[in-house]
Amino acid sequence: MFIDRARIYVEAGAGGDGRSSFRREKFVEKGGPNGGNGGRGGDVILKADKNLNTLIDFRYKRKFVAKRGGHGGNSNCTGPRADDVIVKVPLGTLVRDDATGVRLADLTEDGQEYVIAKGGRGGKGNACYVTSTNRAPTFAEKGEPGELRWIKLELKLLADVGLVGYPSVGKSSIIAQVSAARPEIAAYHFTTLTPVLGVVRIDAERSFVLADIPGLIEGAHEGVGLGHDFLRHVERTKVLLHVLDVSGTDGRDPIEDFEKINFELSQYSERLGRRKQLVVANKMDLPEGQENFQRVKEYVEAKGYEIVKASAATGEGLQELMYKAYEMLQNFEPEPDEEENIIMDEIDPDSFEITACADADFEVKGKNIERLVAMTNFDNDEALYRFQLIWKSLGIDAALKEKGIQEGQTVRIRDMVFEFKEY
Repeated sequence: MFIDRARIYVEAGAGGDGRSSFRREKFVEKGGPNGGNGGRGGDVILKADKNLNTLIDFRYKRKFVAKRGGHGGNSNCTGPRADDVIVKVPLGTLVRDDATGVRLADLTEDGQEYVIAKGGRGGKGNACYVTSTNRAPTFAEKGEPGELRWIKLELKLLADVGLVGYPSVGKSSIIAQVSAARPEIAAYHFTTLTPVLGVVRIDAERSFVLADIPGLIEGAHEGVGLGHDFLRHVERTKVLLHVLDVSGTDGRDPIEDFEKINFELSQYSERLGRRKQLVVANKMDLPEGQENFQRVKEYVEAKGYEIVKASAATGEGLQELMYKAYEMLQNFEPEPDEEENIIMDEIDPDSFEITACADADFEVKGKNIERLVAMTNFDNDEALYRFQLIWKSLGIDAALKEKGIQEGQTVRIRDMVFEFKEY
């Protein structure tokens, strides 16, 4: 089964907690702090694999969770780092954040990796907080939580040349003739319901990947039929072979078909509307094809396109067609990618936002302040004092006052609710 979209949950491992301990040995007077740091949590990594061609595996497993790092030990021993979780995806997988829809990565090369969720840093042990004024700190950090999110995976086939056209114009027959691909072929519309890839070999050293894109229909750019599902796979192709049933055996006019398909391509994407095209006049073995060809040829060439004769039934003209497609492929000049991958860490980690909250008077959101809350042991007085110092250094105290907070009102950060007090 061909599945080209999936929604999955990824959660990286939290860091291990830092250790609070002191050296206690016989004959060692006033042994100092020796608590080790926690280990880093495991990452969740997407990895492109050329041996995969569908997202079907994600129908059965949708959650990928890495383990947390080991806790720090005595004698300055650092906890072990957790193993990463590798999630294999097909080449051509587009990764989007489910909440915002922004593009995070585009995995198009075999072995290409993208860290979709970073493991949390291990908490620091109390040995890291020794200063000239505090020789025996008693507090240690908790491990940093790992990143978590829902993401969408979209598979766009990686093909050099794509066959497009109305249903039953002969696309499947062409790819079956020129490659080892064996799509289902029958005399009814939408026989092909999933894209089919085949390798076309020009000679021992030259080849390209040809895709049979299922038949488009009028209104495909608006999602009519399976329009969006099909058009998505056309986007990556460098050259289009626009197949026409020049015989008009289904009672359709090949010129009208030609215009309608081009309209659907341009409406879905301006870039797709500008893609190089070679028009294929298929079914030339039929008498009606011979009669219509000259009229179709004059119209297509007037629009600036080259047209070639072919017959998928007899194989006539297909070798010349593949040579021309390869030649166009060599002259392909890619357009700059309009949609760039978004780097989620571009936001200043010290920045924060204060909003209203349902179960508190105010809520503070921000990367560093939320991380600080998660990693602070509020049962330890020294850790609490450190938290208050950082709170003020980030400017949260002043910002809350600007918002009009009053003593005794509450502030939520993550799952903690604090009572505001003047100092």
